Amino acid sequence: MQRKTTLFMSLILLTCCSQLFAQTVGNSVITATPQAPQVDASSYILMDFHSGRVLAADNPNLQVEPASITKMMTAYVVFSEIKAGNLALDDMITVSEKAWRTGGSKMFIEVDKQVQVEDLIRGMIIQSGNDACVALAEHIAGSEEVFASMMNQHAKQLNMHDSHFLNATGLPDEGHLVTAHDVALLGQAMITNFPDLYHFYSEKEFTFNKIKQHNRNTLLYRDPTVDGFKTGHTEAAGYCLATSAMRNGMRLISVIMGTDSEKARADETQKLINYGFRFFETHKLYRGGEQQVTPEIWKGQDETIALGLANDLFITIPKGSYDQLKAHVDVPGLLTAPIQQGTQLGTLNIMLNGEPMMQRPLVALQTAEQAGWWSRSMDGIGLWFKSFGSDD
Repeated sequence: MQRKTTLFMSLILLTCCSQLFAQTVGNSVITATPQAPQVDASSYILMDFHSGRVLAADNPNLQVEPASITKMMTAYVVFSEIKAGNLALDDMITVSEKAWRTGGSKMFIEVDKQVQVEDLIRGMIIQSGNDACVALAEHIAGSEEVFASMMNQHAKQLNMHDSHFLNATGLPDEGHLVTAHDVALLGQAMITNFPDLYHFYSEKEFTFNKIKQHNRNTLLYRDPTVDGFKTGHTEAAGYCLATSAMRNGMRLISVIMGTDSEKARADETQKLINYGFRFFETHKLYRGGEQQVTPEIWKGQDETIALGLANDLFITIPKGSYDQLKAHVDVPGLLTAPIQQGTQLGTLNIMLNGEPMMQRPLVALQTAEQAGWWSRSMDGIGLWFKSFGSDD
């Protein structure tokens, strides 16, 4: 009886917490969420940063030339090297002739001169300097070609399945392609993995070699909630913009590829993120590693085992619909030790207005060791009697 009561009370607690959570919203009224605005671009995506939910998209998996959006992956590799301790912001890099001669946008570094890594990062992100990208790539990998292979390795780890990089700059190169969806995943990983370096994307200007240049992301000047990511443009790629913005704790990521002007990429992005913030809200429902239910366990040193989520759970829903969220768990009727920490033992189901919204695995939050011979034997007898009372 004690075993069953523990699980029953845990389920009640989870339900009550969910209902209490909903009641804090007040007497909000659910309204129909309108369709996303029309966006004049070859492809685009609008995604919530925390939950990963896609709020609007058109051709998000279309492979397109990324132009200088490429530099987001270049920066991701550079930041990874810094985080791993292989590179430091105050390291000095000697500029090669190849880096100096690289065409397109520049930060105006000079051949054989030494430049600090931090300056090259600003030159790459703020000034979109192709010369800075090549200098960083050569210093890290020995050549731009090897650096491109590092970019592809990181892309694979980030599940950017439809992207392939051949250079560090985004200059046209047959087979150098990304998708809007993959770029959104990259932006999400950038903020998550390098919060102490992400600030470079919000800087509006940088002066190097007595030349001041401004960040080409015009939304940084127009919308104070926009704090990062990158522009891109070539004749083949059109005008592209990857953007992140945060309002009242909710962060959105927008990627727009193939518009026809600088103004268009900014206007279409603004249209998308305004839509997302106006009609959706994101909530953190549960913390990762926090006990949610404690079902009974047989033949173990303890009578129950704590189950919870491996990671924090965020959900993005239409505004005003929070009080329609319900949660319930499914746990197998019979659990026996030993059970290793991290083993999936059930599921947490989230419903919105009676419709399935998401499902996440419930895992063991600690290892359940097997009991001694006597306790296991007694539990074995108990299970034998229990089987007679089963409805199965």
